Formats: sequence, C-alpha cells, structure tokens
Amino acid sequence: MSFDSLGLTADLLRAVSAQGYTEPTPIQARAVPEILAGNDVLAGAQTGTGKTAAFTLPMLQILSQRANRSPQPRALVLTPTRELAAQVGESVKTYGKHLPLRSAIIFGGVGMQPQIDRLRRGVDIVIATPGRLLDHAGRRTLDLSGIEILVLDEADRMLDMGFIHDIRRVLALLPKERQNLLFSATYSRDVEQLANRLLNAPVTIEVARRNTAAENVSQVAHPVDKTRKRQLLSHLIQRGDWEQVLVFTRTKHGANRLCAQLVSDGISSAAIHGNKSQSARTRALQNFKCGEVRALVATDIAARGLDIDRLPHVVNYELPNVPEDYVHRIGRTGRAGSDGAALSLVCPEEKKLLVDIQKLLRREIPLHPVDGFEPQASFAPPEAREPRREQPRGGQPGRRRSGPRGFQATRRDGRNG
Repeated sequence: MSFDSLGLTADLLRAVSAQGYTEPTPIQARAVPEILAGNDVLAGAQTGTGKTAAFTLPMLQILSQRANRSPQPRALVLTPTRELAAQVGESVKTYGKHLPLRSAIIFGGVGMQPQIDRLRRGVDIVIATPGRLLDHAGRRTLDLSGIEILVLDEADRMLDMGFIHDIRRVLALLPKERQNLLFSATYSRDVEQLANRLLNAPVTIEVARRNTAAENVSQVAHPVDKTRKRQLLSHLIQRGDWEQVLVFTRTKHGANRLCAQLVSDGISSAAIHGNKSQSARTRALQNFKCGEVRALVATDIAARGLDIDRLPHVVNYELPNVPEDYVHRIGRTGRAGSDGAALSLVCPEEKKLLVDIQKLLRREIPLHPVDGFEPQASFAPPEAREPRREQPRGGQPGRRRSGPRGFQATRRDGRNG
C-alpha cells in the first residue's frame, strides 16, 4: 500500500514524500481513511508507530478543504506533556507546509504574551497541554467555540497524570458538534470511560495487542545490587561504546544524582524532568539528539512525547512503580520499524515490580547477569506454596470470616517526575 491510496491531496503527498516516506504504517493505513470520512476514532497504537501523522494528515486535509475565514481555531490537539505538544506542532508544520493553515503550540513553562500575540493573529490549529490551555480560556485570549476536530493524544498518559478534571473543563468549552479522535498506547477502565463519554459511534482501530511493547524491541533484565547499579550502567555504556542511551529513574533527585555520577565517570550526560525549565529541557534534548550528550537521564515525564530517530538503547535504571509506564518508556526505542534494545537494571528489592511488568506483557523478560556484577542476594522469585490451612476455633470446619464482599483496596504508587 502507498500513501497515494489513502485519499490524501497532492499537497500533503508532496510533503510526505519530502520526508522520505513511501508506505504508510498500519495505524496510518487504517486511521487516515476513517478520519477523512468524518468518523470518530478510538485508536490503540504503541508509541513509534506513526500515530502522530495518522491524525495530523487527515486533520490538515479536512481543514484545508473547508472554507473558513474565522480567526478562531478549528482544531484542538490536547497532549499530556510539553515535549509531545512540540512534537505534534512540528508534524503539523512539516506536513502542512504547502497549505494555508496556521497553528500555535500552547504549553506552560514559557511566557504567556508570545502565545497571546500568536493567537490574536488567528490560528486554525491549537496544540496544547490542558493547564495552559485553560489559562488562556480563563483570560479570554482563546475562543474554543469554533472547534471542529478534537484530538486527545496519549489519552492514557493524560489520565495517569491527573488531567481528567482539566479535560472535562476543556470539553465544556467546546461545541457539541465536532469530530473526536482519541489515541492511546494502553487501555484501562479510565480510558474506556473517557472514550464512552467523548466519542460518538467511534471506529475502533487497534494495531497491536493492548499494553504490549513493540515487537522489534529486545528486552533483557540485568540483576544487580542496588548499590552497584551506577557502576554497571557506566560499564555497559563504555564496554558497548554506546553513543546514545536514554536512562529512566523514578525521581527528579535521582535523575540529577545519576547524571552527575555518569559525568564523573567520563560519560557526557544531561537530566530532563519536571523541575527543569522548558528551555533547559529543550536544550538537553537537542544536545542529546545531535550527539553532544551520550546519556539523557529522565523521569517518567519524558517517557511520552520524546521523538528521537533511531534511538538504539533505553535503560530502566529503576523499574517504574506502574507497569504500564514500562511500555511507555521502552517505546522510545524501536520506533518506525527500526530495532531497539531495552535493558533494565533490577535489584532484588524490585523483583515484584518485574513480576508485575511481565504479567502485563504476558511474557517473561530474560534475566542475564553481567560478569562481576551479580547480586549477592538470590534473585529467584519465591516458590509458590499452598497456603497453610488452620482449623478454626469453633464454628464449622473450613469456614472463615472475611471482610465485606465486593470491596478491594487498590493502590497506585505516587511518582515523582
């Protein structure tokens, strides 16, 4: 199949060709025609599958074919992070370069006034994070009453980051008649509830099994004592002569500390997390992309929205508390059909986290100890044993009192990112 068969206009095909693309990815091949037909779409696709172009291309075509002289924006793309907003904005600019459409990228961490000036000049497409978008709406510097197309990108991540109330406030500002597109790498009950509220008779598209990692990403876990993780990471980078590696930690402080330690080991490094200013995050990412920095140390705020061509290695320096975040993290490598490697440095205290990730993936991640870095404690999971049954005192044998049926305590560990 070629892009010519998707029903895109010559101007868009020319822009796609200029990027060197000749065949659409599976998500593009299935989503583009449905969106062009005006359908609401619920799309499940892993990161790195070309999903940004899957909604950007048809959105640009629909808007360019509808005559409209209003200065109000006609399409809104909501993203969970600044980095993802910038990535989507770049795609809109790249694919729409032959079209008379104007766009604005709206997120926090930078000044309001340049954004206000851009909006006043009139835009067709707004790409935004929820918080800053609502700031503009509250100041009446942005009118959302003319939105024709709404895209929720990385919907699962937005819900994980606690944006559900902001999303509801945004939805209340939009016209009822509009086309809705929801893209999510993983599905959960919260995502399904949001889809049921947002979408009207949607076409459901799923190009990979839910909550799975990309098939072209090799996965391995190296058991190691917690106190020796940094030495092992430096060893792997230097022995393998890695030129580019994205390393994930759980906390901002841990990212800063590891970055400094790697630098002391002679490995050029930079940290990226929520406490960094937007300019610092942009600079660190650019230095990483151009090769000035070998190791980019990040918290989960960077697990989504980082678009790095042919990133060869991702390392989980610490396993995430939430198994789905493992999928998002390693989705930074193996993008657009290229191969990638995901390595996890797992200490004995993280065995349960590893088990939870394997349950989500429905596959085992092989354990490969590295010579000289084997953990002192046994890493084998405890053998499953039959629960010990005791004869209750009094009452009928075998009966046991329990709490109310239907109640189950659940907990999601907080993440510092």
